[in-house]
Amino acid sequence: MVHISRICFRKYGNFVDNLRLYVRGGTGGMALPRLGGHGGNGGNVWVVATNNMTLKRIKDKYPLKRFVGGSGANSSVRALKGEKGKDEEILAPIGITVTSDDGRILEGELNAEGDRVLVAKGGSGGTPCSSFEPKKGQVKHIRLDLKLIADLGLVGFPNAGKSSLLTALSNATPQIASYAFTTLRPEIGKVAYPDYKQISIADLPGLIEGAHLNRGMGHKFLKHVERTKQLLFVVDVGGFQLASKTPRRSAFEAVQLLTKKELELYKEELVSKPSLLVVNKMDLPEADQMLEELKEQLQNPEEFTNLLPDDMIPKNFITFRHVVPISALTGFGVDHLKSCIRLSLDEYAAMETGATHQKKLQALRQQSHECFRNEDKVSLSSGVGGTRRATS
Repeated sequence: MVHISRICFRKYGNFVDNLRLYVRGGTGGMALPRLGGHGGNGGNVWVVATNNMTLKRIKDKYPLKRFVGGSGANSSVRALKGEKGKDEEILAPIGITVTSDDGRILEGELNAEGDRVLVAKGGSGGTPCSSFEPKKGQVKHIRLDLKLIADLGLVGFPNAGKSSLLTALSNATPQIASYAFTTLRPEIGKVAYPDYKQISIADLPGLIEGAHLNRGMGHKFLKHVERTKQLLFVVDVGGFQLASKTPRRSAFEAVQLLTKKELELYKEELVSKPSLLVVNKMDLPEADQMLEELKEQLQNPEEFTNLLPDDMIPKNFITFRHVVPISALTGFGVDHLKSCIRLSLDEYAAMETGATHQKKLQALRQQSHECFRNEDKVSLSSGVGGTRRATS
């Protein structure tokens, strides 16, 4: 039997995915002019990726959010070369991007445990070249921006049944109700299979129309979709209506709206991710008929563009690897969905492995060609030299 565990960010209170910090490199040490001594360099400030860490923990542990490298030691008669100041390390969760206040990426991303980024360099110690005057370290305000790393990201409008789906998978009890916004912060569920393979699923708060324009919590949660390997679209078989004043969307319209007006307009590359479609609430009356209608529309979406407003037609229609009808309420189709998720991710992993192998093979062939080319040049040059010597 497939066993599922749940990792909830509720354990740490409100979810935090962006944190602003003050960082300053340590000041260099004073030199000793009469003996030509050098002051020690100031300590650097690093951001280091580590497991079992959250931005909420950093915020709680360091309320001032200030990180300063140690000062370099002064030069002295006993030690003409002062010791370097102690480096300051900010332990951060995996999946962090270090950015400036305006969102510009400063140094890079931390995608694995132990990855580190230098965010503030310590000042150099006093030397004869600097008239024995030490320098101050770099001063910056940085942001730690977290994008969740997961195998699958649940994408759907509010009340499509994403939380119910994860509940059916995990036997957990997140907040579920008939009103639209029940998931207010991302959560990750882990699915463990009998062969010990684990698959992580990110449950993101429901999008609203205009999320790509940063309406609602738009960019705050769309960004988490970027680092998932595949997307798991969840739609209500009966369609979706956010409020009485907004138009009702059919399941087909909901899929195209998610594709065009939310994912494609936020970042077009997201639409190229491998995707599965979960058609939820199959326990509703006439659900089978609505499902067949949706399948027909998805097989030939170009023939049904007349059902869509012009601004809702995507550049490229998504071809789903699997379309899985389920009822999160009754459990219908959930086991089949688990199998489809595993199959899709295994196929994806095999393709990635093949592509990596092909790239390595091409690189080896290129190196081999270059090696032969260089050998030919050496042989040609040796032959020319020998002929000249024989002639002379």
